[in-house]
Amino acid sequence: VLLASLYQSTAQKDNVLQPKGGVSSAEGEAATLDCLYNSTSPNPYLYWYKQDGNNSPEFILSRVRLDEGNTADDHKKRFSSTLNSTFRSVPLKIQKLHLSDSAVYYCALRPTVTGNSKTLYKNLWNKDNRKLHNIH
Repeated sequence: VLLASLYQSTAQKDNVLQPKGGVSSAEGEAATLDCLYNSTSPNPYLYWYKQDGNNSPEFILSRVRLDEGNTADDHKKRFSSTLNSTFRSVPLKIQKLHLSDSAVYYCALRPTVTGNSKTLYKNLWNKDNRKLHNIH
């Protein structure tokens, strides 16, 4: 399963930074996607979204501080995040990966994410390292 996270910025002083490139893990394993942020707000709101194929970004969760916030019902069992204001990070943790988790993941500060004009081509692999298909 290949997960990709992309850089997303909101303003000059308030922004998020996601390392470029993908994270690869096998089905059933766990994966963590990193997100660092800068914010002028003492209580920033951070969000994670998932986008697969040509679909619109789908809300996964939001965090205000520590693990306070909302998580979409269909993501509560396997997706989690804790906002760390000391390190200004809000990593997304995904447990028991499914092939359907292969997508582009966006981290954003309030209010929401914006589009990304870059196309990302990645390969999906199953546990036996057999190529299944490409995503972009």
